[in-house]
Amino acid sequence: MNLPTGITVSRLLGVPLLLYLLYQPTEQTRWIGVAVFLVAAGTDWLDGYLARRLNQVTDLGKFLDPLVDKLLVLAPLLALIELGQVPAWGVFLILARELTVAGWRVSQTTILEQTSGAN
Repeated sequence: MNLPTGITVSRLLGVPLLLYLLYQPTEQTRWIGVAVFLVAAGTDWLDGYLARRLNQVTDLGKFLDPLVDKLLVLAPLLALIELGQVPAWGVFLILARELTVAGWRVSQTTILEQTSGAN
């Protein structure tokens, strides 16, 4: 496992920590949760930058990075629905957008592969 993939995996490990912090009733733990989320969001940029800069782009990284991004965003939002902090319709809109973009990307890859294979 290279450095960028390791950073992605560390971001994945931050998801349970973030969920734990959200379920704590104090304002301090909620702010710590915000900090964990912001650090994780920053490492998303960092792992992509390092993968390109160090020429360490891998198939595993291409698979894990968007998956972890979605988990990092959707897991806390679902927890916030349960806690009554966020309306479900708002999370539904975000989820619908994520699924639409993911589906579009899959279809674009298929179209590009078919187009490039014809040449």
